[in-house]
This record gives sequence, structure tokens and C-alpha cells, in this order.
Amino acid sequence: MEKKIILIVGGGFGGVACALALAKDSRLYAKIMLVSDKPHLEYTPTLYQIVVGRSPLETCIPLSEIFSDGNVVCVADTIISVNLLEKKALGSSGSSYQFDYVVLALGSQTSYFNIPGLANFSLGFKSITEAVQLNRHILKLFNECKAPHGSADTKMHFVIVGAGASGVELAGELVCYTETLAKKYDIPKSLITIDLIEATSRILSSFLPTVALKVEKRLHGLGLNIFTNRPMQRAEVQELHLKGLTMKSDTIIWTAGTEPNELFAKIAGLTFDNKGRVIVDEYLRTRNFKHVFVVGDGAATPYSGMAQTAIREGTVAAKNIMNTLANSSLVIYEPKRPYYSLPVGPGWAATLIGPITVYGKIGWLLRKLANLRYFISILPFTKAIIVFRGGKILCKNCKICAPE
Repeated sequence: MEKKIILIVGGGFGGVACALALAKDSRLYAKIMLVSDKPHLEYTPTLYQIVVGRSPLETCIPLSEIFSDGNVVCVADTIISVNLLEKKALGSSGSSYQFDYVVLALGSQTSYFNIPGLANFSLGFKSITEAVQLNRHILKLFNECKAPHGSADTKMHFVIVGAGASGVELAGELVCYTETLAKKYDIPKSLITIDLIEATSRILSSFLPTVALKVEKRLHGLGLNIFTNRPMQRAEVQELHLKGLTMKSDTIIWTAGTEPNELFAKIAGLTFDNKGRVIVDEYLRTRNFKHVFVVGDGAATPYSGMAQTAIREGTVAAKNIMNTLANSSLVIYEPKRPYYSLPVGPGWAATLIGPITVYGKIGWLLRKLANLRYFISILPFTKAIIVFRGGKILCKNCKICAPE
């Protein structure tokens, strides 16, 4: 019997979970191919740590280490088109990938909401590359302002736009990081200003108000300024315009918007919800094609956008592909509310597990344990410990992460 080809597009949480589940099933007689625009998994929950000087290699997990047994063929290529009728995908390298089943795990990308100037004059940290660039930008500013000749003016004013989870995590770490840099470069701490901007009436609008208030108190205690009800209107060189307020800064960090990967909209035959996510059935198949599955940020499912959701969806999609090949009943995907953990500065986090919220040091330890649990789920134990331990790396020749 000829082997079926299962193509997974995307090497993020959903794609990796799907490939691992397929590779572990002894019933499967198929070729599993994972095509990703990066040769590594980016562990996005720790991206903010790169911005504040931690090694990017602690967030970069090579796919070759995850799939070291050879059961999954990993290809570094950027898929630029997918023809669902012809069951064929085309990469930017010119390579063509035939498939019998395809799992679209493309993830999301930054959205600037058509705000004038924002894409040109703001910085982000949605990827390792962006986080490294932001860290280098911060170090450059401190170097320019160091005593005795530097001028702080707009250089020591850091503005984070978006007070969701990503913005809050970065804000807490950035306060502590800039204090450390101020001592190193002999810059008075009083010259540093960090503002957190939110368009809605409070920070963490998707969280319970009690959690948001506790986190807000923590941020104020760290010395952060918080501005709410300030939607952004436009960005210019060293200046951003908010509703009723103008700020001058060399560092505008945009964390407020994401949207599904642009490739989804280019694939004929898919149907979308009002957020641009692909509508799927209870088995995570697309509406018009039974051989096409969508998982992760691009799927119109509850809690889409969370790593835990992508992992769960990737596993269910894998089971349904295997069950289809085995002529077995399919598994209905049942969304599950993820737990949340928000680090707010070193050694402090708000961790929500069901109705329980744990704050402070214990919350932070729970977040660390969640990281370790994930590493163990995708890597051999000894290698998972290497990734988990600060300063330890799996790969020493990554061109993306290498310092300039």
C-alpha cells in the first residue's frame, strides 16, 4: 500500500504538537512532513526575556532536536501558496509539496490596525528576530546617553502600547532591566520613564477585574506609569499621538494587535469569521475540504491565540487524521479554558488555574514549572533540562540569534 503524505505547514505550538502525535502512533503508515519558515520552534512565552537581555537561544528550540528520531521530515521553507483542490503547496524556494492531508498551523502576525506611521516607527517582539532587535535598540540608547556627555531627552522614555498579557509582561521586566542598565551606564534612574498605554478602560481587559487591579498595583509599585482610555491615532519620528495626549519617545513598542497569517486569505476554498480566522467543524476540518485541518491562531475556535489551545488542537487534528486512515470514528474537539500565568517583573507572577489565582513568588514558580512541563513534552528529559536552565543552550550556531 502506498504511503499517504501528511503535510503540516507551520512549526509553532500547533504544528509541532500535531507532528509529535502523528509520529508516536504505531498504526500510522504515512509520510509526515513539517514545513516551517524557521528551522526551530520559538517558545513565545519567554520572548519578552530576550528583550531584557536573556539569551535568545533559550527560546529557540531546533526542530531537529524535537524530531531527532527521524519519523518527521522537517523542511525549512516558506509556503507561499496552497492549492486545496490539487493537494499541493508551493514554497518560496521553488519546491512543491504534494499531500493527501494538510494541517494549516500558520499562526498569526502583527496587526497595526491601519494606524498611520505605526508600522514604520514602532518596534515589536513577536519573534526572536524582533526581540533581539529591540534589545539592541535599548542598549544603543543607553550607550548614547551614558555619562558624561549623553543627553536623555527622548532616549530614556520607553512607551509600550497595549496592556494585554504581552505588554504587561514586558513592562514589568523592562522596569527592572532599565534600572540595571542605568547603573551600568551611570545614568540617573530619575531620567528613565516607562509608560504603558491602553486603549480601553483598564489593563488586561480579557482578565477578571480583580486580577487586573492586583497586577496594576504591582506595576505601579515597580514605578510604571499607566494610561488607559488612550487609543493610538498615529506615530511619527520620536513622537506618538494618542487620544488627548502626545508623547515624545525614541522607543514605541507595539504589543496591541495580531491577526491570522496573511497566507490564509490567499488560499481558495476557505471560509472565515469576522476576525479573519478559518471556520472549522467539530473535528477541526475546514468547511469545504475533509482532508484539510486548521489549528492554532488561525482557527475560529474558543481560546484561539493561546499556546495551550494550539497544542490541544494539533493533537486532536493528528488523532482525526489517524482515525480517518484507520476508518475509525473521529474525535470531537472540545475547547478547554487555558490557564494563564503573567510574570510581572522578576520573581512575581499572577497564575490563574480555573477559579484560583496565585500571586507573587508561588505564581512565578508555577509559571516556571509550566515551562519545564512543556519542554519535557517535546524533548528528551536531559535536553529539556538544558533548555529550562538559564544560560544553557541546545544550539550554538543559530544565525538568527547570533550577536552582531
